[in-house]
Amino acid sequence: MTTLLVIAKEPRPGRVKTRLTPPFTPGEAAALAEASLADTLDVVAATPATRRILVLDGEPGPWLPAGFEVLRQCAGGLDERLADAFARCDGPALLIGMDTPQVTPELLATDLADGDACFGPAEDGGFWALGLAVPDPALLRGVPMSTPVTGAVQRERLVAAGLRVRELPRLRDVDTAADAHAVAALAPHGRFAARLARCASVTAR
Repeated sequence: MTTLLVIAKEPRPGRVKTRLTPPFTPGEAAALAEASLADTLDVVAATPATRRILVLDGEPGPWLPAGFEVLRQCAGGLDERLADAFARCDGPALLIGMDTPQVTPELLATDLADGDACFGPAEDGGFWALGLAVPDPALLRGVPMSTPVTGAVQRERLVAAGLRVRELPRLRDVDTAADAHAVAALAPHGRFAARLARCASVTAR
């Protein structure tokens, strides 16, 4: 089976989801980030895996379910932190972020035995998932992160290395308020949708 990795920040006001402010306050943005992370971790916990690892910037909280190893993110840019996460795996590994609470166990239960890599593009030009049958940190180092071409560059890096890449469905990250409402509509029964409804109700007053 596969190691499932989630890379995340501790959901503290002013440190996460800053593009949600406005219309939300920093506290509301952090609460939305926590709900998104909790939904994501629950899905990972429900997906068969060899190991489940949270690669965390910050401290774990009550949102962390049982069954996860917690590893600290290394210093450096996001490319270095993603590369380091893969470096800690000794077999097939799939990495996702905390920004797609609409993810499902079916999406994560990908079999890397029939290919070298899987790649989940995001609507903003990045990627929400990257799986490697043989984790190689060099495949991520130097990829420009958080740009409209991040996903294209990362995918081309995989192809240029001669890997067979299987495409996963395109998903929408939660970055803006519009993203939050669109994603909540896709997973209306999760913590994220419930938290968004409460925040939106307060904001509308």
